[in-house]
Amino acid sequence: MKSFAELLERLVLTPSRTTKLALIKDWIATEPDPDRGIGLAALTGELSFDAAKAGLIRALAAERTDPVLFALSYDFVGDLAETVSLMWPQKQSVREGVNEAAPTLATVAETLATARKVDLPSIVAGWLDTLDPSSRFALLKLITGGMRVGVSARLVKVALAERYDIDVAEIEEAWPAVAPPYRALFLWLGGKGPQPRSADAPVFRPPMLANPLDEAELATLDPAAFRAEWKWDGIRVQCVATLAGAKLWSRGGEDISGAFPEIVTAMTGLAAVLDGELLVLREGVVAPFSELQRRLNRKTPGPKLLRDHPAHVRLYDMLFEAGEDIRALPFDARQQRLAAWLARFTPQRMDLSPLVPFATWEELTAIRAGAREAGIEGLMLKRADSPYLAGRPKGPWFKWKRDPLTLDAVLMYAQRGHGKRSSFYSDYTFGVWRGDELVPVGKAYSGFTDQELVWLDRWIRNNTTGRFGPVREVEKALVLEVAFDAAQLSSRHRSGVALRFPRIARIRTDKPSVEADSIEAVMALIQRA
Repeated sequence: MKSFAELLERLVLTPSRTTKLALIKDWIATEPDPDRGIGLAALTGELSFDAAKAGLIRALAAERTDPVLFALSYDFVGDLAETVSLMWPQKQSVREGVNEAAPTLATVAETLATARKVDLPSIVAGWLDTLDPSSRFALLKLITGGMRVGVSARLVKVALAERYDIDVAEIEEAWPAVAPPYRALFLWLGGKGPQPRSADAPVFRPPMLANPLDEAELATLDPAAFRAEWKWDGIRVQCVATLAGAKLWSRGGEDISGAFPEIVTAMTGLAAVLDGELLVLREGVVAPFSELQRRLNRKTPGPKLLRDHPAHVRLYDMLFEAGEDIRALPFDARQQRLAAWLARFTPQRMDLSPLVPFATWEELTAIRAGAREAGIEGLMLKRADSPYLAGRPKGPWFKWKRDPLTLDAVLMYAQRGHGKRSSFYSDYTFGVWRGDELVPVGKAYSGFTDQELVWLDRWIRNNTTGRFGPVREVEKALVLEVAFDAAQLSSRHRSGVALRFPRIARIRTDKPSVEADSIEAVMALIQRA
């Protein structure tokens, strides 16, 4: 536990991706099995303990600490694990450095998975009693999840690839076939076993991603070498069908089959791996993203939801056909295979995303200008000769999104962030005028620099007018220019509208709050979005 605690502490303190990679690689090289596998699973978010939740930790803290002091401290720190780890009464023996047999990562994982729920409070309390504050923090993060140390699953896989001098794509291929503590994976990486494979299983393959297009870069590209297609306003998915069954995966590798059973039914019996965009489609017309949003995160949609919000996949690419891996083929060849496959099988709830014909960049620029009116995010540019490569290679694919919309809104509420931002007010709720009343239309926690964060945090502390738990209400005096991708109707917001992907574009200290935008201005943008 101690070494894992030190790893987390160092990961939190460094913003450098290169340094994070080096720390993870060193930890992999020095930590024994099965602890290193458990630690990696924690970093990648693949550990889940149903019986141990944040409520259990709060209850234990209430027994061991003053409730008022804990509430004030939690409010200030903003992170449950950090607050409890610092406030937990430390035993004299631990303060004196006496080793009281702290649990290993493997012991913690096995116990949390097998212990009776009624026994967990005393078990967890006993562990906390044996640990120093740093190790308590690591233990609590292991229990509750949500590491927030700036490490993604992809970064862990890159670290493994660099540590064992192997292509990261090979690790991505093996990953679905292993589970914590990844014994088979480490045997293979160490040259003592075969590469783990999920034979005939409908497993996820890492997708190919595009880089944002710098318009200055556009002039350096040859238009004849690229193909253009619409960037539809849904979510990227991977449809996988084998003899063993069918699954629908999100771009990040989450199994969303249960939420969209009609897509799985359409794929059943068809041996292929397809890349596309999940949409709600009615009579051939793509519905706004808000319609799809009603179905996201629903594990078992009811009949009414299935009927009123019919799911559809607009296909971009083909990775496998009848067991044949065609990712090495050029984009044009894969498109031909995909079109022929669709013509042969005509699966329901699927169609081909058409290419956008163009001859010059000027012509394509004019086409892109109409994307917003068509309810489309923008364009994708793909080299005609590009193979399908996992990750985000530089050069073959570009995303050329439509320009964002902006409005001037008034800061209404603020809340502390998490991780490195736990001491700063970094989550901002903003609103627009409806008559003489401000109504919230969104929440943003990105777009500003570190210097602007410090300024905003100070302004919020100096202009707080009310407190509601962790939320601070502020004087309605600061205008923020907010950039966003679209505005949409929303029954969940008091204003009746919500913004998609809002971020802070500028702090408008030059503008009085009475001159911020109105709800009528936002409603007008819905038509453009």
